[in-house]
Amino acid sequence: MSQKPGDRKIILIVGTGTIGEPLTGLMTTQRQGLGIDEIIFHKRTPLLKDRSKVFSLLRRGAKLAVDSDCVDSFRQMGMEPSYTWEEALDLATVVIDCTPVGNENKQRYYLDASHNTMGFIAQGSETGFGKPYARGINDAALRQDEDKFIQVVSCNTHNLATVLDTFVTRLGGHDSLEWARFLCMRRANDLSQEGSFLPSPEAGAHDDKNFGTHHARDVFQLYKTLGWAPKDIVSSAVKVNTQYMHLIWFDVRLNRKTDLKEMLHTIYSNDRLAITHKTVTNQVFSFGRDHGHFGRILNQTVYCIPSLAVVNDGYEIVGNCFTPQDGNSLLSSVSAALWLMDPHSYDDRIQCLRDYFFEEV
Repeated sequence: MSQKPGDRKIILIVGTGTIGEPLTGLMTTQRQGLGIDEIIFHKRTPLLKDRSKVFSLLRRGAKLAVDSDCVDSFRQMGMEPSYTWEEALDLATVVIDCTPVGNENKQRYYLDASHNTMGFIAQGSETGFGKPYARGINDAALRQDEDKFIQVVSCNTHNLATVLDTFVTRLGGHDSLEWARFLCMRRANDLSQEGSFLPSPEAGAHDDKNFGTHHARDVFQLYKTLGWAPKDIVSSAVKVNTQYMHLIWFDVRLNRKTDLKEMLHTIYSNDRLAITHKTVTNQVFSFGRDHGHFGRILNQTVYCIPSLAVVNDGYEIVGNCFTPQDGNSLLSSVSAALWLMDPHSYDDRIQCLRDYFFEEV
């Protein structure tokens, strides 16, 4: 899977939605530090309301690819494509699919893609696309010359996995977990989306007899890639009438005692996490808007310090943490792409994004 020296490294990002647009912007503005020669983004439908977004990405240096039968329509709206879909796919070193049809595209295009393409990445909704991945959680599970298809897990799955990593793996080891409960309080829709907003909170169904909702199941599948099958983890979900960001409540039961000092030390010693003394979601979101990369905090999670407690004689850790607005999924997408291009240097390359990892929000 290693490219020959001198080969151009080209990333094709498919889709310009809530993941595709910020990912294109992030990788384009940071492409020199990331060691990428060119970023191509594919947009399927020519729309006047999306023209400003396309112009902005083009000004940053990204190249536009469109379906061959849409070239004239894009040009008539003033958007000049550099490539057709087929040309971009043939050129791509790595493809990052940010659409809700990643599995369909895999069957239709990616399995027969040119040998120039070293790997394909899809997002959290596309279960079964490839090996589940979250940066900092299961990097050790990636296998060179084997994992050509990778699924970056959802932002909330990142967060649940990070809670288990913090309070189980790092604090007491895998054998210390008795059980864990999670409540995902999800925003109704993204700021960029027009539909699906709610007038009031909406309870989610528990449609998995073992895990409650898919969030715990997805975490289980993620950790299975490391040979750990975390026992008795259950998640619930509620949609809340806000557009800001997700909030996770957790209750982790251990078979060993801990205390607040040890628990906080475990949090502070992990530089992929952020802490905050803010308790209101809009204030955390606002920090990302003002200080993040185009509004994104790239930490895996943000622990709400005032909400954390050790209860039941030291055996349970409870609290809340904020899920950065897709930032953790963006970071893992970049990390997976760099790993596919060079498994030996990807961790050094991604350090150019460290300015957007915060110790405190």
